[in-house]
Amino acid sequence: RFPVTFSNQGRNYGIANPGYIPAAQGGPAMFAPPAADGPSAPPASMFDSMPGYEGTVAGGGGGYLPPPMPAYPVPQPEPGPEQPHWNIPSITEDTAREALVLFASSKCCYSSAPAKDGVITNMEAFNTYRYRLETFTETRSTEWSHEPYNGQPVDAFSQPPPGPWDIPAKTPSFFLDSKQTIKVPYTSSVKSCHVCLGMGRKPCKDCAGAGNKVCWVCNGSGYRHGNDRCHHCNGRGRDNCSHCHGQGSRQCDTCHGKQQLLVYINLTVKWTNNSDSYVVEQLSGLQVDNLSKVSGKELFRDSQYMVYPVMGFPDPAVVSAAQRFVNEHQGKFSQTSRILQQRQTIELIPVTKVTYLWKTKSHIYFVYGNEFKVNADNYPATCCCCTVM
Repeated sequence: RFPVTFSNQGRNYGIANPGYIPAAQGGPAMFAPPAADGPSAPPASMFDSMPGYEGTVAGGGGGYLPPPMPAYPVPQPEPGPEQPHWNIPSITEDTAREALVLFASSKCCYSSAPAKDGVITNMEAFNTYRYRLETFTETRSTEWSHEPYNGQPVDAFSQPPPGPWDIPAKTPSFFLDSKQTIKVPYTSSVKSCHVCLGMGRKPCKDCAGAGNKVCWVCNGSGYRHGNDRCHHCNGRGRDNCSHCHGQGSRQCDTCHGKQQLLVYINLTVKWTNNSDSYVVEQLSGLQVDNLSKVSGKELFRDSQYMVYPVMGFPDPAVVSAAQRFVNEHQGKFSQTSRILQQRQTIELIPVTKVTYLWKTKSHIYFVYGNEFKVNADNYPATCCCCTVM
């Protein structure tokens, strides 16, 4: 992309910018054109054709690679553990009152009087279940990568590279996201740097390869106050560029001045915990979104390579959600990834609707989750600043 020689006041820097002519002492400086940029993406010709990796490209991967057919029959899912007796524990009146007192005390402008002195007239528990299916998968993708060549081993074509799913990777604990990048053996070769064309340096962008810029004191004229020569630039009209120290070129950021790159295929292995959950709609009046912030009592857990949809649960909405999620996960993840483990759980999220009297008026609040979180949108004793906020 650049002519072979570069002149900057008699100094040769290996990369030319013929648009700049040095200024004579006291004469006008001529401006260089913007330095051309090298290509940002490597050309396809840089990459060898590797058996088993023909679709691999640079910078974007070749897409997720479908896992090979298993060499052995995959294990069949086993029936889940015996279903427990589904009971819904109810909170006591004391627990409901303590929860409201704690809620009121956490608000700077809430009076604790309704919480302490209000008379509870009714408590109603609701069956609120959360079903969750987790599918732990492994995906693999490849892309051509490069790094400055510093004498690393070069092994391309010494033997065929192993297939992308044959390269061992250390699987993390189940249901924990993780990623590992592995250099594919027998794909490494040395190529000339495509950015600096193997020269190790590039024209400086800040000075357009000139090595100097217009003097900020005399604005390029070389003179100040009539015929007084500018002492800052010594009459040249230009200052040495601080970015390239007057050289007109800088070390190539891609090859770090080494002129060559080690080119190889990177394999990226990702382990992902794909999770879907379903909360049964309950008729208490509490918004379902509130329940995502609390935990519940785990009633059921089943973890194996592939799970059967839960059966026999008293709420048919949970059974339906389990069947739908299991089918969706199987179809969604088996084509592009390897399923390593599945886990399904059912939680009971306790929700209690509490009705109480305060100053002859009836009010309600909700206590929900293992944390006894409270929702009381119409708390009867707040100061005016709360309304403003």
